[in-house]
Amino acid sequence: MAVYTHLGAEELAELIAQYDVGALVSAKGIAEGVSNSNWLVDTSGPDGTGARYILTMYERRIELGDLPFFLGLLDHLSAAGCPVPRTIHDRDGAAFRMIGEKAVALIEFLPGVSVDHPTEEQALAVGKALAGLHLASASFPASRSNDLRPRDWRALLDECGEEGLASIDPTLPMLAWEYGTRLQQDWPEDLPRSIIHADLFPDNVLMLADEVSGLIDFYFACTDITAYDLAVTHAAWCFSAGGREFRPDIAAALMAGYEAVRPLHEAERQALPLLAQGAAMRFLATRAYDWLHTPDDALVTRKDPMDFARRMRFYKEMGDQPFVT
Repeated sequence: MAVYTHLGAEELAELIAQYDVGALVSAKGIAEGVSNSNWLVDTSGPDGTGARYILTMYERRIELGDLPFFLGLLDHLSAAGCPVPRTIHDRDGAAFRMIGEKAVALIEFLPGVSVDHPTEEQALAVGKALAGLHLASASFPASRSNDLRPRDWRALLDECGEEGLASIDPTLPMLAWEYGTRLQQDWPEDLPRSIIHADLFPDNVLMLADEVSGLIDFYFACTDITAYDLAVTHAAWCFSAGGREFRPDIAAALMAGYEAVRPLHEAERQALPLLAQGAAMRFLATRAYDWLHTPDDALVTRKDPMDFARRMRFYKEMGDQPFVT
């Protein structure tokens, strides 16, 4: 989440008036994340008692044609009992509206906080919620190709250029070439598939004590290798800040929670070390691209690509040990 486009009070009030949510009371830009503009919106509520929503304007990496998939998936998972926010449809029943050439959507606000240092109980709950998402999505009729696969990571890094990557860290060009080439050659294509979240970082999970109250930000969701989503979540949750220290207790709890709901196939388990290296490379690539291409005046915090270079090396060196419960 971030703010790239600035909307005035009158424009926001006019937009909110198109929904049956009451009048606009306040709107505050949200700085976290890198892809879209987001606001925390308070209204008088449909019954006059007050209500809160998230307003998203789609800026980068999201095609307009993908929005029915993303927003329909939210509604499907919410209806299936997953802790996922539903889309607020406007008075005409539309899931999104246009402001100029950009689409905007109003999303249900879910209570809870994101955790910086998860406990084992929280990691267990996240594993269960992720597996539940994979199972519930099986009945969703739509699909979407993943536009961030190994060849796409390589393309992003090529666009950064050797000089650009070296400006981030002198070791990054060689690292990107070595790992990128091997992952593209060895990437598995015969594992079980489902709709995956593909970006389930701690800031995309809301917790109330030890329970998951919300899974949010589905704008990288796609149809791809199910175990890859577990690998992404493992890489996101099981390390200290900066990827400098692995947390085996959190990893074991995450894996146990996941398999309590959806046991892994043996082929999935064997592939996890490689899938986790790929997960680390995916975020190294997108973070490097964003580091070099994010506008200086954007209300957004850039994220260090080397956090995932450290994770990638760790997964390569440790084999299957990080995934043993």
